[in-house]
Amino acid sequence: MMGETKLWSQHRRPLLLLVWLLLAVCYAGAAFAQTEELGEVDPIKLFERGQNAHARGDLQAALGFYEQAIKLRPEFPEAEFQRGSALIALNRPAEAEPAFRRAIELRKDWSLPYSSLGVLLLRGNRAKEAEPLLQQAIKIDAHNTAALRGLAEVKLQAGDAKEATRLARSAAEDPDAPASAWVFLAYAQAASGDKTAALASVEKALELEPANVPALVQRAALKTDAGDYDHAIADLKKADALKPDDKQILTHLLDVYSRSGKTEEAAQLAEKLGLNQTANAKKGELNLIGTPEEIQAANDPDSAKARKALESLLTKNGRNPRLLARLGASYRTDDPARSLEFYRRANEIEPANAEFAAGYGAALVQARRFAEAATILRRVVSVAPDYYAAHANLATALYELKQFAAAIPEYEWLLNAKSDLVIAYFFIATAHDKLGEFEEALSAYETFLARANANTNALEIEKVKLRLPTLKNQIALKQGTKRKP
Repeated sequence: MMGETKLWSQHRRPLLLLVWLLLAVCYAGAAFAQTEELGEVDPIKLFERGQNAHARGDLQAALGFYEQAIKLRPEFPEAEFQRGSALIALNRPAEAEPAFRRAIELRKDWSLPYSSLGVLLLRGNRAKEAEPLLQQAIKIDAHNTAALRGLAEVKLQAGDAKEATRLARSAAEDPDAPASAWVFLAYAQAASGDKTAALASVEKALELEPANVPALVQRAALKTDAGDYDHAIADLKKADALKPDDKQILTHLLDVYSRSGKTEEAAQLAEKLGLNQTANAKKGELNLIGTPEEIQAANDPDSAKARKALESLLTKNGRNPRLLARLGASYRTDDPARSLEFYRRANEIEPANAEFAAGYGAALVQARRFAEAATILRRVVSVAPDYYAAHANLATALYELKQFAAAIPEYEWLLNAKSDLVIAYFFIATAHDKLGEFEEALSAYETFLARANANTNALEIEKVKLRLPTLKNQIALKQGTKRKP
């Protein structure tokens, strides 16, 4: 018996070892199978599964995989970026923003999260925050087309159509650029006034993608500007067939019907859209399309309410210069860049309208684009010599351009029109002073001091008092130049 026990003991250890080995292999196989099935312990596999789901369009599943991968590996910039992209596709931009910021924090040399975050902020009307991110994306990768287009849009919103065109062209000329890049280039070129180049760009977009709706709508706008209404209508009808019952397309079509004199088609389409048409009294304006409530609200004394109604009406009357000018005036102090763009569009539609040109010139002055403002405002005062606001802005533009000899007559015109405009004497005096016309400067300075208000003109009064002793000394020494007759 003891011999048998000893024999069992000798064989028991290898047998137990074999059992444990088999159990370990089974457990490892089960764990491996679980990893393959669920990926819950391998962040790379989770990420790959998320990408596969993302490619299939299963965004919710993709988001779940990305979040599991980040939970297992908190420092995973690629997963953060893809998570942000999925959230954008799910229309959850507020959650996408921190995902992109985290990706940037973890990997500062990667351009994609910079451009994606920049475009996200741009879509949220946060252009100032978007601009440095888009610039950084381009600094890292000069061929990042999303960043180039985003920065071009920022520049276009700021009224810098030339720079917007340059950036948009860089994006469009990339070998893999989509049709949308050429459409945006067309927008920028049209804004800069080069309609021929804009038409060529939009034709390129349609060559790449014949059913591109924004390209068809943009070509229709260019054809409308050129008076080619039949081709514009054909493009808009094609766009409507590709994107049925889109209100922006149909209201654009309604606008072209109205401009081309197709009153019957316009009336039918207006009825279909549930809109009323009211003819404006002034010759040359487009018919105003909108509900009675919108039209009434647009004239509301509450500026916020009126602005909202004006913007709503503009979606239905995109080529109405009166609406564009009203919005330009509305945004002049709140958002000078938008004001400038609205006035630019109004002036582009009716360049002979002094009111629109004067508003555009004033917006250019506010944007400190004085040379462009002076050109436009000179044209205004030549056709409307009694336009006070045009003279006032022209005086400012010329003074800022250091064209003092030309600025002085404008300030003198303002004083003749409004004798209590005391500050004009200060600018006349400083202009003479800078031209070395010291005697004329002294006379204007003394007139200014005699009429100035101690509270409203305190800063200018102090400047004049500091200048006068030296100026009088220069006159006594017969320095300076005589004013040319």
